[in-house]
Amino acid sequence: MAASSRKKKPATRKSRSESNGSASSNDAAPRKAAKRRSTAQAMAASQKEISVSEFFAKNRHLLGFDNPRKALLTTVKEAVDNSLDACEEAGILPEIWVHIEQTGAGRYKVGIQDNGPGILKKQIPLIFGKLLYGSKFHRLRQSRGQQGIGISAAGMYGVQTTGKPVKIISKVSPRKPAHYYEIQIDTKKNQPKILNGRGDGVDIPPGEKGASVIEKHGIEWVDQPHGTRVTIELEAKFVRGRGSVDEYLQQTAIANPHVTLHYLDPEDYEYDYARSAEVLPHEPKEIKPHPYGVEVGRLAQMIEESDSMTMGEFFRTKFSRITPAIGRKLCGAAKITVRTNVRKLNRSHADNIYQAIQTIKISPPATDCICPIGEDLILKGLHQVVPGEFYAAATRPPGVYRGNPFQIEVGLAYGGSAPTQNVTMELLLELLEETDTRTVRQFLIHTFNGLGGDGADKIVKVAGLKTRQNPTALKPKDREKLFNAMKDVNVAEGQQMEVMRYANRVPLQFQQAACAITQTVLGTNWRGYGLSQSRGAMPKGPVSIMVHIASVWVPFTSESKEAIASYPEIQKEIRLGLQAVGRKLGMYLRRRMKVKQQSDRREVFMRYLKEVSGAVSVINGAKQDELYDKLLRVARKVTSEADVKLDDRGRPIEEDPTEMDLGENVLIVDPSAHEAAINRVEMVEEDEE
Repeated sequence: MAASSRKKKPATRKSRSESNGSASSNDAAPRKAAKRRSTAQAMAASQKEISVSEFFAKNRHLLGFDNPRKALLTTVKEAVDNSLDACEEAGILPEIWVHIEQTGAGRYKVGIQDNGPGILKKQIPLIFGKLLYGSKFHRLRQSRGQQGIGISAAGMYGVQTTGKPVKIISKVSPRKPAHYYEIQIDTKKNQPKILNGRGDGVDIPPGEKGASVIEKHGIEWVDQPHGTRVTIELEAKFVRGRGSVDEYLQQTAIANPHVTLHYLDPEDYEYDYARSAEVLPHEPKEIKPHPYGVEVGRLAQMIEESDSMTMGEFFRTKFSRITPAIGRKLCGAAKITVRTNVRKLNRSHADNIYQAIQTIKISPPATDCICPIGEDLILKGLHQVVPGEFYAAATRPPGVYRGNPFQIEVGLAYGGSAPTQNVTMELLLELLEETDTRTVRQFLIHTFNGLGGDGADKIVKVAGLKTRQNPTALKPKDREKLFNAMKDVNVAEGQQMEVMRYANRVPLQFQQAACAITQTVLGTNWRGYGLSQSRGAMPKGPVSIMVHIASVWVPFTSESKEAIASYPEIQKEIRLGLQAVGRKLGMYLRRRMKVKQQSDRREVFMRYLKEVSGAVSVINGAKQDELYDKLLRVARKVTSEADVKLDDRGRPIEEDPTEMDLGENVLIVDPSAHEAAINRVEMVEEDEE
């Protein structure tokens, strides 16, 4: 029995393996080798270098060209930014012409011209026909452009979607010929391809002879002694309202009060934003890298690329804020001498130097490399563009993140009529035709800045419309009802705060929720400043906030430069700036509320003083007129707050040491004066008609 049981055990194991599948039963049989799908040689033959132009041509959404509407705005933005940088660097008060013209279904031609210094002939093809080519990437100073991608990428998008080349005309002097090029990018090589003048462009002579050449070639050009004009035809969509070219140019005028903008839209509406400042911003100076902003890999590369010199000279010439004393401390902490030759150092030495930098206290970098707008100019810019009754501005002291200096500025505008009340019937009809929203409620929310869901619901309800009605399918009577409701309904209480974000004076239009500025505004408690706010939501009220960050290197979250990364140092300064203007707003609103309460109280007194004086006169025989005058004086004294008037800086006109002082950088205007000005303009237009 024992022997038979021992023989059965292998059989049992075999039957179990057979029940699990036939794979184990074929272990002894030779297995046929699977055929390889590729070989190392074949894979190596298919590998090749990818051009940066080819990469961004396939991934154009990274640069802001992910839909036709956004593509139009990005094209205008990149060209205007370049024009402003060129004019300021040359010391010229900028004047810019923007012209958008529809050339077909879904196609637009965009022309942007400036009065800048112009571009040398040999540089024009490289600037407009090659990606990652520019002068600002390696400079540590404030500028709008950084990467050398924007305008050439816009031209590449235009060529891809319409097949039309980028047209550039540039003039450096009234006595020298202008240069005209038609260019497209060779995406395989990231090189410009010149299509006119047999590959060399066309020179346009000065004077009347040049004017005839311009007319012959059909070149668009506003006669200027110097400047540059770029024309790009692209697939696009023109809309008004939020995220539009109109809004971008309006916000550009706020942050750049020294610029004059001329804008002609596809429907032949002309807009002119005159400059409110006749002085250019001071020119930012270039600085050297700060040690805290250099990582160990970059430090090792700097050591390898450096000429033969001592470590003392290396620290002094390659970095900012390293004095001889600091240099000796760094060398001591890194266990090298000041006289050690840089050529003798290796990667381990670079790591030791990097660790030493983190332990030594070094002064923050100089701040003359950044150029803030300034509180006075912020007030002027806001007052010129944003209607309101109270304005405040605050500029924070410079700060540092990752060794890069930056500065935060905040401006606030309160009051004024809602954007829905400033729309004409003609403009409303155009907005309704252009919108791509599905319901009337969505149309109102997405078209008018600051109009929240509550305000949109009020307008729809008063107009007698259904919230899910298609705005493009509204009948003429319904459109008229909507227009009247927009004019009559007061949406100030339910109106959301409008946030205008800027980086180096450039408005940021998209990815608002992902931006550190929006996140900090949402995280601020505005209830303490007199505004209503739900948890995690924007405060409500007729308020516009602008936040500007000026830096040598703005930490954008993507190549399209639409949102700012959430560095704790940056968010802290934004929060402190918001609190500074918020405190002034709270003081103003409390004063205004107190004046209103005293005014209402006086009205109650005035309503009954006549009757009281008459009754008392009957009782004791006093003269009614004299008694009424005395009671009136008492009522006015008790409600004296109702007579207080503030000047344009928030101070009482009749100085009293006990009265509130809102401090500097505050502007208060009479809202009735703005409405009267609008009425005068409307009367003039009616007379002209």
